[in-house]
Amino acid sequence: SMKFIKQLIPWHRLDWMLLLCLAGLMVFGVLFVYSATYNNDTYTGAHWLRMPHYKQIIFYGLGIGAAFVVCLRDYQQTARWANVFYWLSLIMLVAVLIPGIGSVRYGARRWFDLGVTQFQPSELAKVAVVLALAQFLSRPIKELKEPKVLLKALALAGIPFTLIFLEPDLGSALTLLPPALVMLYVAGVPGGFLRKLVGGVVIFVSLVLAYVFFMPKDWKPIQFPDYQKRRLMVYFNVDYASQYAGAGASQAEIRQAHALQRQDSYNVVQAMISVGSGGLTGKGWKQGIQNAHGYLPRGVAHNDFIFSVIAEESGFVGSTLVILLYGGIIVAGIRTASQCRDRLGRLIAIGVVTLLFSHVFVNIGMNIRMVPVTGLPLPLLSSGGSSVVCSLLALGLLQNVRLYQRTI
Repeated sequence: SMKFIKQLIPWHRLDWMLLLCLAGLMVFGVLFVYSATYNNDTYTGAHWLRMPHYKQIIFYGLGIGAAFVVCLRDYQQTARWANVFYWLSLIMLVAVLIPGIGSVRYGARRWFDLGVTQFQPSELAKVAVVLALAQFLSRPIKELKEPKVLLKALALAGIPFTLIFLEPDLGSALTLLPPALVMLYVAGVPGGFLRKLVGGVVIFVSLVLAYVFFMPKDWKPIQFPDYQKRRLMVYFNVDYASQYAGAGASQAEIRQAHALQRQDSYNVVQAMISVGSGGLTGKGWKQGIQNAHGYLPRGVAHNDFIFSVIAEESGFVGSTLVILLYGGIIVAGIRTASQCRDRLGRLIAIGVVTLLFSHVFVNIGMNIRMVPVTGLPLPLLSSGGSSVVCSLLALGLLQNVRLYQRTI
């Protein structure tokens, strides 16, 4: 059977640096998801299958299985299925918006409730968009100067962007932009078009912010959940009294607005205290005071704020190691892209790398208040099935390019 498996995949071309970094991140993932939840009352006495660290191991297994299947055929053949994969993910993104099919949590309709676990189609859509764009942009360069082709490329990323934006999940929608822009650049799209596009994105983000902060409530056709507005206010340090207590507000109303502000900025403040208090080598595994005593809220410690738990318990050394492991994957991906002779492989590799980098940057950024808090997971470390499986699926595509590329 070993001989049969050897025939399936050209093992001698495996990217060992990528695999070692992945293994390192998985070890961190299981250890710290366990550390973040071992004294959480929700899981006391729960069946082992409900425990987040066991679920994390199962999702790693499923993700590795998916990555293995992706590597059975070369990426040229896989890319032929890109459109099928893309349309399936669009159908799921539309389905999840339908009441009764998509389940609502925290005011957003982003999940399918599968009983055992929740599935978030936007995670799969990110991988589908990278693959579909790579397939679409690998056409002859002269075609990429035609406005019709450029508009189609924009629509490929724009349709899923809009659907995810409507859930509403602004964080996930925005992570589609960096891979799309970098892939357009690498494919050889004219610079003038890219500059207009970046300008358009900046204007769009500015308009969203203006809409959230300055439009009167009765004029808004799309109502963002109030918590999203408050997250942005926390990030920009906007005084709640100016938004929630009118001009002639009483002292009691102003105090109430400030109490809400302290409550909303609590997670971010506790995350920063966790990161800062870890020192050089941390307080030791399972010894984090912020985490053990529940100052870092139990509900988010093992997913959105896993980096804070790592930073508190393994300190600067552990945090740096995590960043180096991600760096290793990114370097392996860039090396694969630079050695690739065909544009399809190069675009897949660069798309996956940019997608991963955006997630890591945004998630670690929100742990140290560099970017607003969004529900974006830290790939492979945050507890969550859709994110883990889809990250491994994307890295399976990257490994596939490495295995089957015609090198220089």
